[in-house]
Amino acid sequence: MRSLALAGGLVVAGALAVTAYAVYAPPATSTGTTQAATFTETLQARLKRLPGDYRGWAQLGLEYVDQARVTGDPSYYTKAQGALATAARLNPADDAVLTGQAALAAGRHEFADAVRLARRAIGANPYSAAAHGVLADAKTQLGDLSGASKAVDRMMGLRPGVASFARASYSAELRGDRTGARKFLEYAQNDAYTPADVAYTRYYLGELALHAGDLAAAGGWYAKALQAYPAYTPALAGQARVAALGGRTAEALDLYQRVVERLPLSQYLIEQGETRIKAGLKPDWTLLEAQRRLLRAAGVRDDLTWAEFEADHGDPALAVRHARAEYARSPNLVAADALGWALFKAGKPREALPYAKKATSTGWRNPLLGYHRARIERALGRPARVPPGFDPSLPALARFS
Repeated sequence: MRSLALAGGLVVAGALAVTAYAVYAPPATSTGTTQAATFTETLQARLKRLPGDYRGWAQLGLEYVDQARVTGDPSYYTKAQGALATAARLNPADDAVLTGQAALAAGRHEFADAVRLARRAIGANPYSAAAHGVLADAKTQLGDLSGASKAVDRMMGLRPGVASFARASYSAELRGDRTGARKFLEYAQNDAYTPADVAYTRYYLGELALHAGDLAAAGGWYAKALQAYPAYTPALAGQARVAALGGRTAEALDLYQRVVERLPLSQYLIEQGETRIKAGLKPDWTLLEAQRRLLRAAGVRDDLTWAEFEADHGDPALAVRHARAEYARSPNLVAADALGWALFKAGKPREALPYAKKATSTGWRNPLLGYHRARIERALGRPARVPPGFDPSLPALARFS
């Protein structure tokens, strides 16, 4: 699932750091991490002069949430917590403060808290497009697609633009409406004017093409995204996926090395490891384990990534435990798929099937979900069609895109 940007370059994602939901929102409006850091320092200087500026503290907290996503360093969540705690002490009922707290909760995968805080922000300011955006993201993660769609519609009514159109596109995609998803992304692309936003919209047009099995079109969109904003790492990862799925593993590994040097997030590390396996090489999960420890230390709850990883590359019983924990907190389509697949890998296809059915119940044409359900149904002696062209040796490339 996608993480999505608010208008004006301020990012508050549904799940900011890891898993399928993660890192694809456009960077903040600066041209790189250095400029983003300079802006933060200027804001810090202002707060030294005006320590009672609660909206300034809320903005600083959101900057830190954004930096956690841009850099892959989850310690920024701890800094965000401190800034937002200061803002809340000064004015706990302000909508910007509450929206910032909701964004942090979402970044840490505390989606129920994110919904609660976003609703409070909307209560304080019903015209806050930002708060409706966080509410939509969190409801999507909790499996409330109807509630998410209503929040997206409200956000579009308040502030039509890249952030709201991108969310509307994802809502349509989850319903299996690729035409609608493409239409809203085209609206977003037409509205985009910063290089980062242009890259973001082109990247997701590439993702839609990739999900449809059109590698050439996907590669074209990723290249166009990088033309607009060369520092946009997700587009480089997209090119690596196209190369790997096209059988060009050496090229893919070169690209993945550049990707993880820029942004060593869990999904990229897993994609790189699976591509190494595909190339006949041994994967190295050392950095992935280090990332797991960092996320845990920063208070990020991410059973989903580890459920998926253990099911494909480790201990199925451990995968089931992670998947049950994730599904209990966030019963969305991806969590249902993860639990069904973990149960299947643990030798329990009959128990797995209801979750696989839920994961595919909305019409979302995700090839990984279709493959998992087909495998589960075949294990039960039922006829099932495996999605054509799906490469089961590279599941992360379908999972995280």
